[in-house]
Order: sequence, then C-alpha cells, then structure tokens
Amino acid sequence: MGNCNTCVLNDQDRMEDLLAQEKYLIGAYSTFIPEATCPELRTVLKDNFQDCVQNQYSIFEKMTQLGWYPTQNAPMQEVDAARQKFQQLKQRLG
Repeated sequence: MGNCNTCVLNDQDRMEDLLAQEKYLIGAYSTFIPEATCPELRTVLKDNFQDCVQNQYSIFEKMTQLGWYPTQNAPMQEVDAARQKFQQLKQRLG
C-alpha cells in the first residue's frame, strides 16, 4: 500500500469527489423512491433527492466557472431532436 503522507488532494480533486458523491446519491435515491411504500418515507426520499440534485448542480456550476469542468452548449437543433425523441418515448410508455 502507498504512503498516504504523500497523498494530497487539491480543491479540484475535492470538488470532483463531491460531484461524484452527489451523482451516486441521485442514482441511489432514484432506485429507492419507487420502491418505498410508506408515503412519509417517499416524501423524505424525494426531498433528499431534490437536495442532491441542487447540490450536484451547484458543484457543477462552480467547477465550470473555475474551468475544471469544461462544457459547450449543444446546438439548438440537437436539443430539439433530443426533446422530440424523449417526448415520443414518453408517449409510447405512457
């Protein structure tokens, strides 16, 4: 095992770790919410899910501002195509 005295996390490493944790929690809550049968538990899980979604986006925004998560906007044509695709999928499943 390596020497942990030489392991140093910088701010970017910490932010990447936080982002990964929030994404993991979002996935976990997405699994647990539909399986909860108690209305009160569902409410707690949904509230926690929303908090994780907001936290993830806040971390993402900060990382983007700092240049640690470079992104580019999708062309409007691609956005419209994706919207149409998922609306059609929703209609087929609904």
